[in-house]
Amino acid sequence: MPTLTPADRATTRTARIRRISIAGIATAGAAAAALTLVPSPAQAAEPAAPKQAATAQKSYPDTLDGWIRESLDIMKAKGIPGTYEGLHRNIMRESSGNPEAVNGWDVNAQNGTPSKGLLQVIQPTFDTYHVAGTANDLTDPVANITAAANYAAATYGSIDNVDSAY
Repeated sequence: MPTLTPADRATTRTARIRRISIAGIATAGAAAAALTLVPSPAQAAEPAAPKQAATAQKSYPDTLDGWIRESLDIMKAKGIPGTYEGLHRNIMRESSGNPEAVNGWDVNAQNGTPSKGLLQVIQPTFDTYHVAGTANDLTDPVANITAAANYAAATYGSIDNVDSAY
């Protein structure tokens, strides 16, 4: 074994101390991380917080914006495509945002089934494309929007593809 000079011994000792320090820091860090993952007896005894989000009902304002947003949430859950912009554009063209709008002059009205509601749906179309979970009422804003979007999805791919009377 070669003889080390005092300078070499100091360098070797410093390197050994660094290795021990790094190993000690790593071990201490791992222990600290493990302690944060293990609950204390007090934490373990605490009951789990109830999942509010799973049971909470979302609230929507009784306005055009609220009706569209509620419809979009239902549409998303049911896999019906469409966007806020597509719904709003068609609603403004069809009824100017009036959920009580009735078309008393077109061919449907002449045949005894006037178009009604925000998206001017006739009763047979509403009955066929009504979405479960919405009111079974043609002039209910959310039911009207969602049924019309469901019809538009089946016929045109999406309410977003509708740019005129449908």
